[in-house]
Amino acid sequence: MMDKLEDFESFLKNVDKISEIVKDLKSIDAEVQQKAMETADCYIAALDEPCRTKVNKTTINTNPPLQPSLGLQNESPVNFMTIMERDAEDRSVRRIAKAKKATALKDKGNEAFAQEDYETAVQYYSDGLAELRDMQPLYTNRAQAYIKLGKYQEAISDCEWALKCNERCIKAYLHMGKAYLALKKYNESRNCFEKIVEIEPAREKMMKEHLTQVNLEEVRASQEMNAMQEFDKGEANATRVPQLLEKLSRPGQIPLYYCGGLEILSQAVTDCTGQTLFRLNNGFSIISSNDTVRSCLLQKTKDPDSQELCVSVLKLWRVICCGNDENQKMLMTCPVTRRSIVYLVTSEHVAVQEECLALICLYSQMPHGRRLAIDNLNVHMLVRNLMACISKPKQQQENTAVNILENFAAENKFCIQLRDVLTDSVIVPFTKLLSNISKSNQHVLASLISAIGCLAQDDVICHSFAHDQECWKAFVEAIRQCSACEYKAVIYPMLGLIINLSSITSPIIQEHAVSLCDCCLGLLRDRDGGVITRATGVLSTVLPQSPEAIQHVIQGNVVRTMCRLLKGTGQTATKYAIKTLTVCTAASHSAREELVKSDKKLSVLRYLLGSSCDEMVSGNAALCLAHCFELEGVASTLLGTDIVLLLLRHAAGDAKRTAVRQNAAIALGKLCRSEPRHVNKLRELQGLEILHSCMKLIT
Repeated sequence: MMDKLEDFESFLKNVDKISEIVKDLKSIDAEVQQKAMETADCYIAALDEPCRTKVNKTTINTNPPLQPSLGLQNESPVNFMTIMERDAEDRSVRRIAKAKKATALKDKGNEAFAQEDYETAVQYYSDGLAELRDMQPLYTNRAQAYIKLGKYQEAISDCEWALKCNERCIKAYLHMGKAYLALKKYNESRNCFEKIVEIEPAREKMMKEHLTQVNLEEVRASQEMNAMQEFDKGEANATRVPQLLEKLSRPGQIPLYYCGGLEILSQAVTDCTGQTLFRLNNGFSIISSNDTVRSCLLQKTKDPDSQELCVSVLKLWRVICCGNDENQKMLMTCPVTRRSIVYLVTSEHVAVQEECLALICLYSQMPHGRRLAIDNLNVHMLVRNLMACISKPKQQQENTAVNILENFAAENKFCIQLRDVLTDSVIVPFTKLLSNISKSNQHVLASLISAIGCLAQDDVICHSFAHDQECWKAFVEAIRQCSACEYKAVIYPMLGLIINLSSITSPIIQEHAVSLCDCCLGLLRDRDGGVITRATGVLSTVLPQSPEAIQHVIQGNVVRTMCRLLKGTGQTATKYAIKTLTVCTAASHSAREELVKSDKKLSVLRYLLGSSCDEMVSGNAALCLAHCFELEGVASTLLGTDIVLLLLRHAAGDAKRTAVRQNAAIALGKLCRSEPRHVNKLRELQGLEILHSCMKLIT
């Protein structure tokens, strides 16, 4: 180490010395030039001395130094510099050639890696590094191949060399983290993944999955160590599980034998130690490979004893997997489980169905379990069977099935897999349920609507619902039926779902807009404030899509109703009401007249401008005022009020609130055009400059 340090310091001194020589060679003083040439000759001659470095660790500078020319003493400074430049060019050419060879070898290594020939890939990468020692991709690629070969220490070493080439190399930290994890060095692995987030914060979500895996592996290792310690001590609970598994491994017994054994085993597994010992003693394979058990799980035999055995297996799996991530993983990778668990959701045997749903529900409650299920189960079939289960009049199973669907909807991958089969798997059965609302199913239907709302957060799924003809027909009929029967549990979430879906412009929504808005007009007379708010929300999203619906609601006195709502409701209702009012006044002269008639000085709109911090409310209030200023005499009635000041504040407001500033400027312009006397107030408040600055927003 000291030798390396001395070499480095010597190198720096030589650099300084050469710089001084070159500077003197360029001097206009002939005497200084001559002295510099003599110094250069001596320095170049000294290059023949052997270097103290014993090991050549780089391909850079491996060629012998330039030999001094015999006549260099008589060479000019220009010739000396030419020699130096030629040497640099030669080195550059040689490096380019080596880089070309190394790249070709890297490509061959990549081909071998893609074919899973990892030994050959390592050899190609190594040959590439022999050509060019500082080529970072060769180190990270070879590290990845080493990981595939189980050579984790070698992979770590390569990642360290890659980081010497590029200290911010993401791939190096990624592969090093994986290698440390394989070596059960959890803190080191965790540090690597956290370093990636530090370098590139955008990768936080991806690294979160790796960090979760590290935590899971650490927990698994700890569980197994503790379980084996208890087993070695001869603890009764620890030895009982392996003994029971040994008895259950006997082939050819009747279903009741296995049924009884599984029940005893379920009772014996009382903690994490029991769960871990079940796994360590091949419990999953002992049960899943048993022909009798397999037959009942795959429903090949449906006699009462086999059904009881099926229940016992499902119950044991739930006990074994509850709170144990590693056991959940083991169960989901079992082929028998993947095939049977989806189909048992619709089992005719009630107890089997209940236990199956309870097991799937267990997986759906945590992100790790959900991802395991999504990656291993047939999602299309699972959802179809869950919807079939929800449609049957069995309260407990219905509720569990809805909970499962809602939990899985939180996973983006689940929604993506549903997109292509959404109509058959979800929309059709959902539409049928909407068409058959009853007192007995209203509560589970309300929960299902919430689950559909979670699915509709996916843009593609939302688009599919918004363009489904039968679905919107069912919505209209369902609102009418719920209004007549006062099924509040259904109507409230359904209106919320419609608000979300109708944010998408769709010809299907346009077709049903009049009917939907007519239903909502009726709901505005409801005693429940929540229903009124959501009915107003539907109006605010559906009306912009249909001129016919606008005319229909105006004739239904919607303007007066919205004015009344704006006087004494909460923030959400205000947001919906002002948007509905703005849509109506934009499209209809009679709506403007109705608004002015009910509020001559437009005090409600002025109040919203002065008091609301919500951008949507302020922007729509300003736009609604602009519509009203087009009526003759309205601007004159506002002389002496604070209208100019209110609009001016918004026009000169936060630069980010572009829509609000634009709408306020438009309203000010229409106000002053309609009643020029407002211009005096505008000048007094120095508002002409502000209005002028807003013109670029309007144009």
